[in-house]
Amino acid sequence: MYPLSAPHTGPIGVFDSGYGGLTILGKFIERLPQYDYLYLGDNARAPYGTRSFEVVYDFTLQAVKKLFELGCPLVILACNTASAKALRSIQQNDLPHMDPTRRVLGVIRPTVECIGEITRNGHVGLLATAGTVRSESYPLEIKKIFPDIQVTGMACPMWVPLVENREYDGDGADYFVKKYIDTILQKDPDIDTLILGCTHYPLLLQKIRQYTPSHIRLVTQGEYVSESLKDYLSRHPDMDARCSKNKRREFLTTESVEKFRESASVFLHCTNVHVRNVQLE
Repeated sequence: MYPLSAPHTGPIGVFDSGYGGLTILGKFIERLPQYDYLYLGDNARAPYGTRSFEVVYDFTLQAVKKLFELGCPLVILACNTASAKALRSIQQNDLPHMDPTRRVLGVIRPTVECIGEITRNGHVGLLATAGTVRSESYPLEIKKIFPDIQVTGMACPMWVPLVENREYDGDGADYFVKKYIDTILQKDPDIDTLILGCTHYPLLLQKIRQYTPSHIRLVTQGEYVSESLKDYLSRHPDMDARCSKNKRREFLTTESVEKFRESASVFLHCTNVHVRNVQLE
């Protein structure tokens, strides 16, 4: 571990249980291209959405420790389930003992902070994994900032498999996209804003727009999380100085390197990625 005053610098760590976090990383690279990024996908144990709080916490902590070991001074949990089930415990209970000079941030708070400016009538829908919906992290965080906003959650268990199996633009996706959107609008017909609370969902965006009434705003996370990271680094120059800036991008996976490369071509639109296998424990 390196003290804050040390000259050591390292990449910004980006963690997700699978491939969806690559949509967040893509926005980081677009908005903040000068930084080095080290992406870790726990693809062998994905998805996290149906796992218990305890298991998600354990897996996420393992990933954070690994990224710290590899020199990351800052880690972004680019996974809604990990952010919902593990972030607070890691920040409050683990960081003080592991290394209080490092930081772990999530994707929920940056998404939540923009909602007040987007919704016009205070009726917001959340489309996410079952784990994120059950955690109630989004409504709890929204209530802290915007107590008058009403949040309706809807688990979409088929959406991640559709994306992971590259069926997101096929005819088979239409049924499940329409089904979940129709159901959440039946629960609250006044919804005027839908949060896509899973990093996989941007790949379904075309079909989601197709079955969502035109007056409803769709909130994807990448642009808001990347803007939040930019703001965070500008407000914390000491952390910014510890983040190396050589435009390097490296990738780690707990599963097949070749499968990761194939998926990266879908999520990042990039075929030339440097991927290594890693074990988490």
